[in-house]
Amino acid sequence: MRWACLLLPHLALDGLLRDVADATLPTVLIDGPTQRRVLRDVSPEAGALGLRPGQSLSTAQALAGTLRILIHDPQQESRQRDLLAAWAYGFSSQVAVFGRHALLVEVEGSRALFGTWQALQARWRDELGAMGFRHRLALAPHPLAARVLAGIEDGAVSDDLAALHARLHALPITRIGLPASIAQSMIRMGLRTLGQARALPRASLARRFSPKLLAHLDALYGERDLPLNLYRPPDRFEARIELGFEVESSQALLFPLRRLTADLALYLVARDGGVQGFQLLLEHEGHPASCIRVGLLAPERDPARLFELARGRLERAELPAPVRALALQADDLPPFVPERRDLFSARPQQSSSWDALRERLRARLGEDAVHTLAAPADHRPERATHSAIEPAAASPAGFNSPPRPAWLLHPPKLLPDTLPQVLAGPERIESGWWDGQDIRRDYYRVRTRDGQYAWAFHPHDGDGRLLLHGWFA
Repeated sequence: MRWACLLLPHLALDGLLRDVADATLPTVLIDGPTQRRVLRDVSPEAGALGLRPGQSLSTAQALAGTLRILIHDPQQESRQRDLLAAWAYGFSSQVAVFGRHALLVEVEGSRALFGTWQALQARWRDELGAMGFRHRLALAPHPLAARVLAGIEDGAVSDDLAALHARLHALPITRIGLPASIAQSMIRMGLRTLGQARALPRASLARRFSPKLLAHLDALYGERDLPLNLYRPPDRFEARIELGFEVESSQALLFPLRRLTADLALYLVARDGGVQGFQLLLEHEGHPASCIRVGLLAPERDPARLFELARGRLERAELPAPVRALALQADDLPPFVPERRDLFSARPQQSSSWDALRERLRARLGEDAVHTLAAPADHRPERATHSAIEPAAASPAGFNSPPRPAWLLHPPKLLPDTLPQVLAGPERIESGWWDGQDIRRDYYRVRTRDGQYAWAFHPHDGDGRLLLHGWFA
């Protein structure tokens, strides 16, 4: 097996920076009591001004003039970690959250799908960069070894066991993932490297330290399996963005909305599913949250289409108060079937399909504004089609009829031509006895003296003259 470690040392700050439009402004992440705020993390722009984690907030404000200050939110950090776990699940079925800032992914089983580690690593870096997460990657035969190497060197690869063991032997005790108290105790014993600790008798280490030390060292060298809680994507998606200020214009909500729909699409791709309905919750000060439901006629997971549909409904919504937070929830997550296309499609790539156009019109004009024609199992021409909001269902098996005119007259009228040319017929239509509107007619396809093709019938209780019911194109 080959395990990759994705280390995210700036997960909390990067997750918050994804929610802001201008990520280039010097930003610090603060933590601690209100009276003694300290810097937990800093953005690269803030680091260029001399700001460092551990400094007090007052010192940072003195060094930097304009500074964006964000407060650490453990729940938000956990949501971002789960999002990245769902993303990694799209590459491997064995994904584990390890600690607060690392993901362990088994990549050997996915080699046939995604190619070599070099190709997969390049793809990961591109996608993580697009999502806005700073990261470090490493590869090793054992998951714990991959985690340790990621903390030592970004891009480290150790496929050979002998080379891996030699590299582990040379690592300082403080860099192998041990608790600080155990590492300091070993240093006071004169142990500086992992190789020196491995050279001691195991019984001696077991007497001096907790059994967890030997278990940790064995897992590091692959002599014992590391217990991992493998990730499984949930059956419900939920994400929320705190705006930090009151927003009155729907245009100002488009940036967080795009972020939420992109995260939803990312989750759906990793889950290999689609979404057929979700809801937007807009939170207000002093008012109940406004709920905007977005329904789709077919499962979808394209981020651009999801954003367009949600945007159309958001722009038409009437809100009772300014918005303080925006959330997206999705429960209707059916399997996704990709659109089937011909190898040599005549449709230009830049044009939209009928389904996409229908969804956009419903989003812009409303659920009840777009209709389609449905064909129920009824032979009566007046009831053969009707308007419906949902997509037209397929005709029942065995229900076939001769060609019908596209233009029906309501009500039928006398055919002006008294001697038309009969092209086909008669076709007996006798139906409707169950609802009291039964008919009994003999239909003909005729051609008039003017060259027009008509559909006419003899009513069973008529005087023998033809009644015109429709025109063929």
